[in-house]
Amino acid sequence: MIAYVNGTVTYKDPAYAIIDVNGIGYEVRISLQTYTSLPDLGERCKLVTFLNIREDAHVLYGFWGNDEKKLFLDLVGISGIGPSTALVMLSSLSSSEIRQGIIDEDLRLIQSIKGIGSKTAQRVILELRDKMRKEELVSTGPKSSETSSGTLRNEALAALVTLGIPKATAEKSVDAIIKREGQNITVENLIKLALR
Repeated sequence: MIAYVNGTVTYKDPAYAIIDVNGIGYEVRISLQTYTSLPDLGERCKLVTFLNIREDAHVLYGFWGNDEKKLFLDLVGISGIGPSTALVMLSSLSSSEIRQGIIDEDLRLIQSIKGIGSKTAQRVILELRDKMRKEELVSTGPKSSETSSGTLRNEALAALVTLGIPKATAEKSVDAIIKREGQNITVENLIKLALR
């Protein structure tokens, strides 16, 4: 229905961005892959989108490229994986890591994503491995970006809560990771570690 949005970035955090298109602000749910690729506030960008229409909400999901969108659609096509779970997967691992994990039938890798149990991981591999092997698509991951330590914790917490992680659990996990890894960790890596 909405194939893409092309406009100015007016807000961004690791879970969603607002893109102003001719005076209309579209709230777009994004993964960490897309977040790392987004330009600075006030700059133009184009996100390919998927509109999920539910009984209680219309949610727009945005992706930096068609490759990520295609993987997202493949994932939500599997029974038991909804758009939120697919976003968590795309935030935990890069598209190429997920594809390679499916092609290699790496159950442990897929299962390492928060919220993905053994049966779901098996279903993902079983339903997508032949398709992934046939396509032989392996893309490169996005570049990570540095964030000031003052907002690092808050951005990571906001993203984790938006992805459905309880706030208390997210705080405990984020604090432990910052203590272990130090303040130089990027917000993207902090969220990835917290999702495992």
